Amino acid sequence: MLFIVLYFFKINNGIADDLLDPKLVFRQNCEVRPTEMASTTQLCSDTSEAIELFEPQKLYLKPIAKLSISVTLPQLKSPGKSISNWEVMEKLKNMVHPDQFIILRVKQSSLDFIRFEAEVETKALLKVLILRLDGKSIKLSGFSEMLKVRAAEAKVPHPTRHDWDSFFRDAKDMNECNPGERPDTIHLENLPGKWFSTKKDPDKPSEFIVRKIFEQYGELRNVDIPILDSYRHENQITGGKFGNFSFGGSITFNAYIQFTEYIGFVKAMDSLKGMKLMRKDEGKAHTVDFKVDFDKTKHMSAKAIRRRIKERERLIQLEKEREELKKREREAEEHRLEDERRKKEEVEREKQRRKIEKTMRRMSRQEKREERRRVRREERKRIQAEFELQRKIAMEERKLLLAQRQLQSIRLLTELFNRLKKVRQQEEVQRKVAEIQSERIKQIEKERKKKQEEERKKKKQEERKARELRRRESKLKKKLLKNMEDRNEKRKIEEMEELRKKVVAGKARLKSAVISTHKKKQTEMKAVRSKVVSSTVPHKR
Repeated sequence: MLFIVLYFFKINNGIADDLLDPKLVFRQNCEVRPTEMASTTQLCSDTSEAIELFEPQKLYLKPIAKLSISVTLPQLKSPGKSISNWEVMEKLKNMVHPDQFIILRVKQSSLDFIRFEAEVETKALLKVLILRLDGKSIKLSGFSEMLKVRAAEAKVPHPTRHDWDSFFRDAKDMNECNPGERPDTIHLENLPGKWFSTKKDPDKPSEFIVRKIFEQYGELRNVDIPILDSYRHENQITGGKFGNFSFGGSITFNAYIQFTEYIGFVKAMDSLKGMKLMRKDEGKAHTVDFKVDFDKTKHMSAKAIRRRIKERERLIQLEKEREELKKREREAEEHRLEDERRKKEEVEREKQRRKIEKTMRRMSRQEKREERRRVRREERKRIQAEFELQRKIAMEERKLLLAQRQLQSIRLLTELFNRLKKVRQQEEVQRKVAEIQSERIKQIEKERKKKQEEERKKKKQEERKARELRRRESKLKKKLLKNMEDRNEKRKIEEMEELRKKVVAGKARLKSAVISTHKKKQTEMKAVRSKVVSSTVPHKR
């Protein structure tokens, strides 16, 4: 299953390899088909060369633009080495880029060359692509040699006047004096049925429309569309392939067009030469290939027409006989079924009668049983009524006894509750007195705790103020000490400056002055420290 999916994926993406048959056709729109002509509809993007065929049906003729491409292959020296047709086709597609091929297929393949047949949109584009391809070379991976490419316009196969003249001249069983045995009939194959249909019957071609199309070339003697004849044998309709279907599922058909005059036949053959059919629908154009040939089978000869009419009458007669036979068989079957139905009805009536008798007997027995049951039920009801009356009397007596006992109980309980109420009232008074005393004690305790709390808060506030005063005092002392040190330092610097000025007086004098100054400074510092220490001692309150 996976292989099939991959295979169709390759086809839908325009990919093929050497495992594919070289006779398969690779379309630009990713279709694969055999080399024989098929009726696949193609989307047409350029309608500039279209020639009107029949405007009511939006039918046109478009020239077929085909070219033949030959690629010369190098000698394969290594065993097992091969050349991929797909790679060669991709190279050719790249050479014509940005233009594209509608169809590109391998027509002939050998050890020396590969011949491709390609189709493009228009004749003008055909000349451009021939200039791009002819005489050029391509390089394949794995090969050092260049592959030579030759391109030329390909001839579209179409019968010529020489072909039908020589055929009818050399035919032994043809008489050119008789219609259908001379060049007057065109045989068309693979025409799409929907393109030639009417709105009333869109699935089948219309002979009227076919006549209207070809009457513009000349007067018509006869038109035959085998697929419209329901009595025609299969091999008379499509040559052994009944009901050709295209890729899209529409029916294709063959047609025989017989002209009265030879000139009409020639005009039609010349007009259809190298053409394909095109239809414009809802802003889009589609083309389809169809085969044109002159009739070589005397299909429209008087003898063949009489034979077909006779065969048709024979088939109609056979069909009538078959219908008559089926009718007789159907009537016989209906009579047989009617007899069986009557027998079944009689059997059913007998069964119904027996069933009714059986039902009557069963109903009689059932009525007797019901009567016995009714008597027994009435007896049980009487006994039950007596028992129920006695039970009610006993219940009334018991209810009276219970009411007397209940009255005595109520009186006893009333007296008991009154006594209990007095005891409860005394207990309630005592409880309220105890609650009042307890509440008074709690109030006194609460006031005492509140007073203690206020004293404790006041004490904490005084301690906090004392700590704040000590912190401020310490800060002022540190500031005074720093100011004194700064003044002493300044004084020392001034003295040093004076000593420096007196250096000239001599070293001994300088030394004695420095020593005396140092001692003086030490004395002052001790005095300051003693003052600071004395000031930092806390005062007793």
